[in-house]
Formats: sequence, C-alpha cells, structure tokens
Amino acid sequence: MKNSIENTHEPILVILAAGMASRYGSAKQVESFALFGEKIIDYSIYDAIRAGFGKIVFVIREEFLEIMKTNVGAKLPESVEVAYAYQDFDLKNSELIGS
Repeated sequence: MKNSIENTHEPILVILAAGMASRYGSAKQVESFALFGEKIIDYSIYDAIRAGFGKIVFVIREEFLEIMKTNVGAKLPESVEVAYAYQDFDLKNSELIGS
C-alpha cells in the first residue's frame, strides 16, 4: 500500500540572508560575480528547484525586502512559491552575548 503522505508536500528551502555584510561592504546576497551576472544564491536556488523544492523562504532584514524581491524573487519561475520572513537584530544584545 502506498503511503498517503508521500508526494503531498514539496520540500521548502529556507535561505538565511539577513546578514549585515559589514565585513563584505555591501549586500552580498544580491552581488553578481559571474560572467552573466549570477549571484551565489542563484546556484543554491537552481539546485533546490531541480531537487524538487517548491517553496523558498528568504529570512532577511526588513530593509532588504525590495532588494531581494527585485534581484532574486522576481526572477524565479512562477511554479516556485516565494515567501519572506524578517529577522530583527538587537545589536545591544548581540554585543553582550559576544563579549
């Protein structure tokens, strides 16, 4: 008997892209580096889609929303569901934890 749960849900790719890129100097999440303007994130997404992922959730800082939508989300196939989740940074707590 076939499992009734089998193939009812596609896996979800969660990409953690809320980094501040303070050492890098710019938003490396959308920085092009290859001959045709590919971003590192493009390769991860491409592989995930080929592996059967049907939804991608980007965990970002709220101020990155439009940049991510324009440079990444809008370029994905319509067959892939895209969502954005915000991660807030409390720098005072981060500094206390790190010291």
